[in-house]
Amino acid sequence: MTTPTEPATSPPPAPRPRGLARRALSRISIQSKLLVMLLLTSILSAAVVGAIGYQSGRSSLREAVFDGLTEIRSSQARQLEATFTDLQNSLIIYTRGATSVDALRAFSAGFDQLDAAPIDPAQWQSVVDYYRDRFERDEKRQTGHTLDVRALLPTTNAQKYLQAYYTAPFDDWDKAIQFDDARDGSAWSAANARYNDFFREIVQRFQFEDALLLDTDGNVVYTAYKGVDLGTNILTGPYREGDLRDAYQKALAANAVDYVGVTDFSDYQPADEPTAWMVAPVGAQGRAEGVLALQFPISKINKLMTVDRHWEAAGMGSTGETFLVGPDDLMRSDSRLFLEDPDRFKREVVDAGTPPDVADTAIRQHGTTLVQPVASEATRSAQRGQTGTIVERDYLGQETLQAYAPVNLPGLHWSVIAKIDTAEAFAPVSAFTRTLVLSTAVIIFVVCIAAMLLARLFVRPIRRLEAGAQRISGGDYRISLPVQSRDEFGDLTVAFNEMSRNLAIKEDLLAEQRRENDRLLLSLMPEPVVQRYREGEETIAQDHQDVTVIFADIVGLDELTGRLSSDELLAILNKLTRQFDAAADNLGVEHVRTLHNGYLASCGLSVPRLDNVQRTVDFAIEMERIVERFNAESGDNLRLRAGIDTGTVTSGLVGRSSLAYDMWGAAVNLAYQVQSGSPQPGVYVTTRVFDVVRDSHNFEAAGSIAVDGEQEPIWRLTEGEP
Repeated sequence: MTTPTEPATSPPPAPRPRGLARRALSRISIQSKLLVMLLLTSILSAAVVGAIGYQSGRSSLREAVFDGLTEIRSSQARQLEATFTDLQNSLIIYTRGATSVDALRAFSAGFDQLDAAPIDPAQWQSVVDYYRDRFERDEKRQTGHTLDVRALLPTTNAQKYLQAYYTAPFDDWDKAIQFDDARDGSAWSAANARYNDFFREIVQRFQFEDALLLDTDGNVVYTAYKGVDLGTNILTGPYREGDLRDAYQKALAANAVDYVGVTDFSDYQPADEPTAWMVAPVGAQGRAEGVLALQFPISKINKLMTVDRHWEAAGMGSTGETFLVGPDDLMRSDSRLFLEDPDRFKREVVDAGTPPDVADTAIRQHGTTLVQPVASEATRSAQRGQTGTIVERDYLGQETLQAYAPVNLPGLHWSVIAKIDTAEAFAPVSAFTRTLVLSTAVIIFVVCIAAMLLARLFVRPIRRLEAGAQRISGGDYRISLPVQSRDEFGDLTVAFNEMSRNLAIKEDLLAEQRRENDRLLLSLMPEPVVQRYREGEETIAQDHQDVTVIFADIVGLDELTGRLSSDELLAILNKLTRQFDAAADNLGVEHVRTLHNGYLASCGLSVPRLDNVQRTVDFAIEMERIVERFNAESGDNLRLRAGIDTGTVTSGLVGRSSLAYDMWGAAVNLAYQVQSGSPQPGVYVTTRVFDVVRDSHNFEAAGSIAVDGEQEPIWRLTEGEP
């Protein structure tokens, strides 16, 4: 028989790549695996944390710089707007007063009488010499142009007379403004002797360049400094081409008694720097007899915008500045670099594209106002009414961070720009980057050394401990590992389990303590202050604008001390204080502290409120009601005495071993003075508070208190609504 042939044996299958890799890994010791794992994990973690920290830190620092610029810009704009508002209000008061009306009448009458007043040839020659020797010289030095003096010489007899007696004799304007009477027997000199001191005080106190009185015919019948515009006609004279003429005509045509016209800065030939005007009609109610024009110099704006050249103290560093730009893209204040180094300013603006003749004009006129162009995206956005921040090159050719916004001044289309070079602004970012890179490198190096040591020390049992440690790092402190040996690893496992139990107990205690600390801190101070204190700040203080402060005490508590025990008196104080606190919460008023029978609170401190004054007055009224209800219930005769003021305060932590959150400042001191300086119970307010709520509450004058050597009136709140 034939035996069937057996099939041939097939070769074994080739090993898969995955199997090869697995066998290769199996040949590597656990120590090496642990070392590689620790190294890779540590390096990757350090790299990720470093990258996240770098991006977060850079973004935070950038936002902090922009926030600082925005705050500086807003502060400068607020100060500028407040300055103009104060000056406008002052001008309204002056023009509506009898002194200005009488002065205008007297100067106008005296001016008219000078039409036929004689002057001798010597006097006329002194006037001509004044124009040729001084005015022409000063104008050429300022503008670089030679004047045609003949076109500017006085033409009317009154103008010649006044300039012969009051302009030509003086080579110093400060002497001219102090000269009250030429003793020529004229009615104009008599008026000057009587009223010059009034207008001189206005000019010098508010730092105006000059004060002009103009009659209804356009004649400049009076100037404080007695310059070349004295006696000229603003409508037909040599200085008729300018903003003063338009402002004068608008003021005469205005029907409002509180009208104040404000012009932009422009060149006014009699002045030695760019000049703006504040103009208001003078006269009785409904009838303008003339105009008072105050010459507003650029130096006043520059002092404000340059923070009196204390840029670094104002937080602007070595390259930061704020400046104004008009609708013509020209500066309305001086450049910081120009004030610090004019030659360097010229080099940099010319390199940045400014024509050399423009830079020369700025040098010659000693300022960049109405000279230096600032055409940028920031100025264009601000002129469109937008507010924001941007990174772009400035007029000096430097890359800068800029914060821009329009300025809210009626009649003036100005923009305010706050800027700082990016090199200076991002210097902390560069330092932070270097520190982060070095720290990451050191951490990686340390981890590598630690991984090598641990890989040699721990082999198999470390895996269980590693797993337990990972669970602990995740917050599971109740982990317990089985003890599988009695050697050193067994002892380590026992210690590990004991540590886990102790950590669980301590974590519970710490969590409870943290919750208790949080409740205690939040009861003593606002949450933002608590957060800063947790972050390790030792000196915590913050300035607050527009905060209303009330300081109140309860009159009559001292009389209860003699017939009540300390526990009973404390119960009364606690009862009243709790009711005061409840009323404060309802009205948005923040309780600051309580001292004996004194109660200090504020509104607008932590949470800015537009109606903080109204809320505080309402709170004072509610406090009176609480005291009255208590009297009705107890039969006692307690009364409330409170003082209220509004303004700027500072809050922060006081002390080191025993912290206390407190508030201080001028508004707090004045509220206390108003309260303590009033012998009778009631709610007393300062003039600033009275001006805000006078239409919603009734007040009566309650005398005055001394503040910095001056008397300030106070007002007492009366019952009933107006």
